[in-house]
Amino acid sequence: MGKVAMVTGAGSGIGRQAALALLHEGYAVVLAGRRRQALAATAAAAGAVGSRALVVAADVSRPASVRALFARTRSAFGRLDVLFNNAGVFGTAAPLEKLTPRQWQQVVDINLTGTFLCTREAFRLMKAQRPRGGRIINNGSLSAYSPRPDSVPYTATKHAIVGLTKATALDGRKYDIACGQIDIGNAATHMTRAMKKGVAQADGSRRIEPTLEVEHVARAIVYMASLPLDANVQFLTVMATKMPFVGRG
Repeated sequence: MGKVAMVTGAGSGIGRQAALALLHEGYAVVLAGRRRQALAATAAAAGAVGSRALVVAADVSRPASVRALFARTRSAFGRLDVLFNNAGVFGTAAPLEKLTPRQWQQVVDINLTGTFLCTREAFRLMKAQRPRGGRIINNGSLSAYSPRPDSVPYTATKHAIVGLTKATALDGRKYDIACGQIDIGNAATHMTRAMKKGVAQADGSRRIEPTLEVEHVARAIVYMASLPLDANVQFLTVMATKMPFVGRG
């Protein structure tokens, strides 16, 4: 059997494209997400290689659901070589003082706790399997380094992912578990549709921002996944060249 990967949030956007790219690269891929129909559509979009996809409806914010997801993976394939922690939400765009605890918690539960829960289960499986080890790739964001206006919950969780990535990379060394992070800027998905109409800038203006095709992101993920376990891309940034991130806008 070839290598096995898992992609969370595989029903759309970056998750779907990453899953398709891994399938075409020869991986068996566990497609995880809350919407089974969307996951099935991802498998169908893969064509013939979709036969190597396993659709598992799961909510990464719920510990029991994550445990069931990994139990299903272990039962079907016996191992896991790559986990792409991709599932995430932007949440409500609002001034900090108007955010409710519920709006904050929803983003934390999915973006941060969900990544932790999946990482924990991946550790348990990757430590026990033979040959031992595997790779975890976390979906960070340019917001892991620089916030957008009115994005406190999202920005806070993505900054936290940087710490989780570093700690996971350190704790995984003795078990041959590598962990890296991909930080993506303005990939053309449903989450960035507003870019074409104009989005708020730090100076109070609104500006149309360029995007990049999500296929380029998927290729980067395949590259990170393809490395031997004695090599690791710790942090990789893929962004639209002319987006206002580097410099002063």
